[in-house]
Amino acid sequence: MVGLFDDFNRFLENRLEEFLRNNPHLEFEALLEQLREQEEDTLKLIADLQLQEKRAQDEILATAQEIQRWHVRVEKAKAANRLDLAQPAQEREAALLREGNQRWGHMQGLKERITQAKELLRQIQQRRQEVQTKATEAQTNRANYQTQQLWETDGWNRRARSQGADDLEATFQRWETQEELDQLKRNMGR
Repeated sequence: MVGLFDDFNRFLENRLEEFLRNNPHLEFEALLEQLREQEEDTLKLIADLQLQEKRAQDEILATAQEIQRWHVRVEKAKAANRLDLAQPAQEREAALLREGNQRWGHMQGLKERITQAKELLRQIQQRRQEVQTKATEAQTNRANYQTQQLWETDGWNRRARSQGADDLEATFQRWETQEELDQLKRNMGR
């Protein structure tokens, strides 16, 4: 059953490829639609990544404020000679610094992905422009070819009509000449 489905699928794909080869303008339209979808998906990805970047920045800012708050507490505990509080406060501050560094690394990764997505978008838009240009050229070429075919067909038909008319004209002239000769012979035979 699976083999039959695969055969049928290949058959349809082959027919589609053949159809697109015979109708290149449709192939360009399909490619343009695919590129439009890729462009739309990439724009959504960029927007999503930028939203994540904004959240990461907010988290980094909140973490920095927490670090600052715990730093003040460490200094305050040391000044009060409360080492029992200063030591855990320093550990909390160090943990927040590590967390902040991780968040910073995450945000840098997001920025890199945004840059890559923007480059991808630029490439998609460039490719779409190239395909659009080729589609326009193909459309123009097809229109020119059809016009040329029309002229050639019309010219052929005109030649065929005029050639047919010339043949008919020659036939009538021979017949009319023969009738005149026959008439002359009859007249001379009297």
